[in-house]
Amino acid sequence: MRTSNAVLPPNLLLNDYLKAWLQEDIGRGDRTTQSLLAENTVTGQAQWIAKADGVIAGLPIAARVFQLLNEKVSFTPLVKEGEYCKSGTAIAKIEGSLDALLTGERVALNLAMRLSGIASLTYIYVEKIADLPTNFVDTRKTTPGLRILEKYATQVGGAINHRMGLDDAVMIKDNHIAAAGGIGKAITCIRSRIPYPLMIEVETENLDQVKEAIEYKADIIMLDNMPVNLMKQAVQMIRDFSYCNARGERIKIEASGNINLDTIRSVAETGVDYISSSAPITQSKWLDLSMRIS
Repeated sequence: MRTSNAVLPPNLLLNDYLKAWLQEDIGRGDRTTQSLLAENTVTGQAQWIAKADGVIAGLPIAARVFQLLNEKVSFTPLVKEGEYCKSGTAIAKIEGSLDALLTGERVALNLAMRLSGIASLTYIYVEKIADLPTNFVDTRKTTPGLRILEKYATQVGGAINHRMGLDDAVMIKDNHIAAAGGIGKAITCIRSRIPYPLMIEVETENLDQVKEAIEYKADIIMLDNMPVNLMKQAVQMIRDFSYCNARGERIKIEASGNINLDTIRSVAETGVDYISSSAPITQSKWLDLSMRIS
């Protein structure tokens, strides 16, 4: 069994998201439930069951969905967040007003299934390089409106979050380099204008660009879409010729592009510090979960 150290977004932020998603689903009213049950008149119990093998994520978020509908609903996880479960496992028990359980069911399940799917695929990637000192990192390729939760799910699966948004760090990509007229010009211009302690990362595609990023003391150098043999040379160049960035710290190396379950280990073996991939978010399937009222 594994447990998660992922940090949930605070309720102050989470509540607004969940209320909007509940309103989207409920609309002018839950016609079925409201026709069957008067509000807060009948109590009952339900279980959540995993219908496929995978890593469970999103149970505290699901609990919040039900509690926004009725604060007296009790949502008890039967497994830990981040635990790998087999199909058929009971993962949560819910007790409370049946109208709240029925109305919140779909939003709560949708979120947990989406997040568990991301956590499950992330876990597979992380396990591929678990014995190596390289960290697996997510990206900004997320579903609009769901980024904070999707990135939470990658943490549950064992990844480290890359920047949450454009304001977190500087990443100089190929189009920035073209717009600035070169890596050196881009770093020089940006460094004079950003607040401390924002870090500067530069995307490089060849050894000449790596050399320039070293010369101008980037904090992080990304090796983007490089073949493994070229990546090995780039890593050696960074380690040999420039140990420190502008702050006197060791330059970090990130690999990205064409990362999949077949290539991730050979990339990690080049000695990079981080490997980033959007795959756990963009390529994961939802983990099938169901709610059964007893």
